[in-house]
Amino acid sequence: MPAKVNERSKENEAQVSAPVVGIDLGTTNSLIAYMDMGVPRVISDAQGAPLLPSILSVDESGEILVGRSARDRLVTDPKNTVFSVKRLMGKGIEDVREEIDLFHFPITDDSREVIRLNLRGQVLTPPEVSAHILRKLKEAADKFFGEPVRQAVITVPAYFDDAQRQATHDAGKIAGLEVLRLVNEPTAASLAYGIEQRREGVVAVYDLGGGTFDISILKLREGIFEVISTNGDTRLGGDDIDARLIALVLTVLKEETGTDWSENDVLVRQIRFAVIETKHHLTDNDAGVIRFPLPEGPDGKKGKTTSVEIPVTRSQFEELVRPVVERTLPRARQALEDAGLEPEQIDEVVLVGGATRMPLVRRLVEDLFGRRPHTELNPDEVVALGAAVQADILAGGTADMLLLDVTPLSLGIENMGGVIAKIIHRNATIPASASEMFTTFMDGQTSVDIHVLQGERELVGDCRSLARFKLKVPPLPAGLARIEVKFLIDANGILNVTARDQRTGVEQSVEVKPSHGLRDQEVERMLLESFDHAEEDLNLRQLIEGRIEADIALRATEKALKEAAAAQLEPEERKQIERAVEELSAARAGNDHRLLRDKLEAFNETTHHFAEVLMEGAVKTVLKGKALKDV
Repeated sequence: MPAKVNERSKENEAQVSAPVVGIDLGTTNSLIAYMDMGVPRVISDAQGAPLLPSILSVDESGEILVGRSARDRLVTDPKNTVFSVKRLMGKGIEDVREEIDLFHFPITDDSREVIRLNLRGQVLTPPEVSAHILRKLKEAADKFFGEPVRQAVITVPAYFDDAQRQATHDAGKIAGLEVLRLVNEPTAASLAYGIEQRREGVVAVYDLGGGTFDISILKLREGIFEVISTNGDTRLGGDDIDARLIALVLTVLKEETGTDWSENDVLVRQIRFAVIETKHHLTDNDAGVIRFPLPEGPDGKKGKTTSVEIPVTRSQFEELVRPVVERTLPRARQALEDAGLEPEQIDEVVLVGGATRMPLVRRLVEDLFGRRPHTELNPDEVVALGAAVQADILAGGTADMLLLDVTPLSLGIENMGGVIAKIIHRNATIPASASEMFTTFMDGQTSVDIHVLQGERELVGDCRSLARFKLKVPPLPAGLARIEVKFLIDANGILNVTARDQRTGVEQSVEVKPSHGLRDQEVERMLLESFDHAEEDLNLRQLIEGRIEADIALRATEKALKEAAAAQLEPEERKQIERAVEELSAARAGNDHRLLRDKLEAFNETTHHFAEVLMEGAVKTVLKGKALKDV
């Protein structure tokens, strides 16, 4: 069984030398682990504690405190103490506007919309805060091994987008670590349970942590761990459960004292500690009491305090937080649907995250999947243990296992007409590589605009812009250029885009590093609206692409009819072409995509008979509207 260790044994000295470690960079707590003789183990700090609170504080002298010493300052100095920074990773100020009241430290942004935290004059970004947490873990590991740890596997929620993954990767780099891979937390959990030993089967991993929720469906076959679907919510977790309890306590206080205490940061922080303690107590007990000291006045400056006790039963608690937990169920059902599976086809269910200790969560998960979930391992440690297994795989310690993850949202570029050409589709296995061929739209076009997008809808306006760059091309007639656009997602889920002119060999590329990530509302809209508007979007896309194809074909044909070679046409032949041009032009002006497609097919059939004369026009319709606009 996996275990915690506090000191290095002499007999295992050779085994643990120069390790690659696994790190769970969590919302509430973080851990670091390694493989010891084939068994994953969590490394404890000098005080014997495996969990490092993911909290940073700047004290009056300007010293940066991390972990338990920072957590102690949550009550006394909340404005200079950062917690749950994982919820801010890879996001801009607008992305967290609706949940900003959860935090009591100042959150601002810069001209690039990157979040900044000003703690006693020290301005830190979320990746820098996370880097301090990673350094603290690294220090414990350095001391344990007696030498510096340089390489690590770091876990991320499966539903982290490209910006959030890049922010996590940057945090590792700032902390002095070479991040060999970012692995999805649900996948790591299944590795920790050793589920790969069953050799084949389907596993559902339900991960409800402090700030995020993930559900992943994994298929195991002959040592290959493949994530076949994933879903989740990057703004749903134990913090939201705590927020409901805090709101309840503040409401009770206001009713009993006639005073609104919500602006008293010190008291709210004390209430947070109290409700967390009660929440943990109710995991194993039917009733508990929320206890905390209440100052005499709302400003808390008069010195006198009164002890407040609010009794709460488990049934009351579960009724209060049930709406939060039930928000996970539609995500889980969608992951099953994306995988093409029914609940009864799931062989194993794994629980991850401290919130899954709640009896309510375990009951709802068991009801959903029709089987009792695994609960043997500590849900706080299981992800770090799995990260250590993955680190061992990369280090060559476990050679008979392969881990494959998926990308959570489709990626593509903008076509003429404002439609998105999806190049890598949602739930594609990563690492992933795909390419598409495009052309130009205008005669003499000297550059094309490569607009990288993320989303599930058909139109650019309904998707998220990730990056933009241009590629210079030689001036040619419209449709003759051949531009290959290639997308590559590496093992960390980070995207690289390359555009290459096949005629000249000139290429441009970009590693997509957006300044902040998808808003959670946008993620939900992208997925749910893609289903709600599927038929409407597809019809509109077909109309737009048909119009573009018609424009290219009509322009090329009209140009060819003016060429000297067109004099070879018989009068009746010219009339047929002109009639086809007239009919296609009329269909292009209408809104019936089916009629337009029929007229395009008829037009191409007509002009095909005169290919030798109108060869240029025939060539221009090959890519069927996959044209890129000028910059």
